[in-house]
Amino acid sequence: MKGLIVFSYGMEDGEALTTRALLKRAGLEVTSITFENTTDIITAFGLHVKADAYARNVNIDDYDFVVIPGGGYVAKIVDHDTSIKNLVKHFDETGKLVAAICAGPRFLGQAGLLNGKSFTAFTGSEKDMPKGIYLPSYKAVRDHNIVTARGAGAVYEFVNEIVKYLLGEEKARALLNSILY
Repeated sequence: MKGLIVFSYGMEDGEALTTRALLKRAGLEVTSITFENTTDIITAFGLHVKADAYARNVNIDDYDFVVIPGGGYVAKIVDHDTSIKNLVKHFDETGKLVAAICAGPRFLGQAGLLNGKSFTAFTGSEKDMPKGIYLPSYKAVRDHNIVTARGAGAVYEFVNEIVKYLLGEEKARALLNSILY
């Protein structure tokens, strides 16, 4: 199975890079894409990383899941973004996994993906999901094909839910055991 993770300027380092690393450790193929004008991305804490590809050069139908990290960039672009919202809508409409962490679920909320669904997110982000069921005390929540998590401190639970959904309970448990969680 293979998936996409969206890299954006100001993305939260741990939410993006740790998620990607753990998914790869679980045996999933993960391609980082960007909607930025360059593949050279600077994270929230100043790391210079390179996205694998521009989103426009990827056939999204070839992928089984998409991950949206959070970070300060979300507040700057979410209200006028169409690219990330269209991406997550496409994955949802085709019944594929959509995962977002921290402020990332704001894209899902504004795209209408969380209406009637349980979710968690960074405190304050729930304002974009008025028709969803906000569970602030949960680190990660899966409702059908949507996985959300509340922040960088929940990366392991977030990835665990993704791996359980895609590969099953046994593979998810094996991943956590391999990192001595």
